[in-house]
Amino acid sequence: MNALAKTEPLLQIEGLTKHFHVRLGAFGEREAVVHALDDVSFDIMPGETLSVVGESGCGKSTAGFTILQLHRPTAGRIRYQGRNLAGLDEKALRPYRRELQIIFQDPYSTLNPRMTIGEAIAEPILFHKLAPKGEVKSRVERLLADVGLPVRFAMRYPHELSGGQRQRVAIARALACEPKFIVCDEAISALDVSIQAQIINLLLELQRKYGLTYLFIAHDLAVVRHISTRVAVMYLGRVAELAPRDRLFGSPLHPYTRALLSAVPEADPAYERKRQRQILQGDVPSPMAPPAGCRFHTRCPLATDRCRVEMPVWREASPGHHVACHLAEGGGE
Repeated sequence: MNALAKTEPLLQIEGLTKHFHVRLGAFGEREAVVHALDDVSFDIMPGETLSVVGESGCGKSTAGFTILQLHRPTAGRIRYQGRNLAGLDEKALRPYRRELQIIFQDPYSTLNPRMTIGEAIAEPILFHKLAPKGEVKSRVERLLADVGLPVRFAMRYPHELSGGQRQRVAIARALACEPKFIVCDEAISALDVSIQAQIINLLLELQRKYGLTYLFIAHDLAVVRHISTRVAVMYLGRVAELAPRDRLFGSPLHPYTRALLSAVPEADPAYERKRQRQILQGDVPSPMAPPAGCRFHTRCPLATDRCRVEMPVWREASPGHHVACHLAEGGGE
């Protein structure tokens, strides 16, 4: 963390907000606003893996898509190497899109079934003019080798590959653009556990080899603990806590973070039987009508009257450890 603190952020997310306008009713007669993201701010340092965790619908994927400008933000700034991407048109964004890539959860839906694997990997190389046509084949072969696939797979089609192999192709396709930053959007959640471990180790190896920076979106906290440099915990469109990995897992400050971590199974059966889990009651409120005050207060066992009416301030509780919780203002419970 000290090394990261001495460098300039690769990305600075400032007040990022994304609202979706939707129509409700049988004939769409009513309009509502989905608060997918509200005032989200954090930095992403070069070479780190910032993981984003939280329950389904908390805004994890929306944050990744909005940072990449796949969703245009409602408000806020996305500074990449000092340049605000939020206001740029498609033409101005094109050179940045090459450097900011994404690996989706379902690789099959992102690959053209009519293109061979070699053609799919070659496409971004040709589009961005990253190599002469005569060198494209050798570059594709090198990328296949980087992700652990034999060269002969270049002639195969997506339906001929397993899920893990297709995800390796998706990683190779992202690498073909020579990116600096990659959003991994639930990139392993659809894979078998044994294959997940292989893909995680591959991502770590590629990060070391090419100096990549990851935004890793996931549900599995055991995987997050293995791969992360820092971890951001999101709840209902806001970041509740952000800290270095070991500090967040060892000394969480937000009640929501504690509840999430208590759900992670332990390898020691004796310890697992004795420990007490913090089971949250109720459901996540609708993002179309988020509660006043702290958005977690409707499910928080420690909520006070202040939590119900006053939004907690995003603050640095200790160096590198940020939290938005009234109860943590004195350094935790």
